[in-house]
Amino acid sequence: MAADTPLSDRLDDDDYPAYTMGRAAEMLGTTPGFLRAVGEARLITPLRSEGGHRRYSRYQLRIAARARELVDRGTPIEAACRIVILEDQLEEAQRINAEYRRAAQEASGVPDHGPS
Repeated sequence: MAADTPLSDRLDDDDYPAYTMGRAAEMLGTTPGFLRAVGEARLITPLRSEGGHRRYSRYQLRIAARARELVDRGTPIEAACRIVILEDQLEEAQRINAEYRRAAQEASGVPDHGPS
C-alpha cells in the first residue's frame, strides 16, 4: 500500500505492515527470535522497511499467534508452523469446495439445504 494512501485506510488494512519486530513480539508476548523462527519456517514473511527492518501486519500477527499457541502446548516450532500452514490450506480448500457445490446446485436448480 502506497504512502499516499489515506491514514484511515492504512489503519483498517489487515495487511498493512504497521508493527516493528519489537512491538510485534511484545503484542504476542514472545521474543523477536520467535518471529524470526516463524519467518525462517516460511509461516509469515514480514515486509522490510527502507532501512531493512522487519514490519508485520495484523494478519501476520494473528498467524504467528496461532503458531505460538501450539508451541506453548509443546509442539516444536517447525511443526507448529507446518500445522498452521496446513490448517489454512484445508480452510481454503473447504471454502472453494463450498463455492463449487453452491454453483453446481444453482446450475441444477436444486435448493441448498446446507452441509450434509
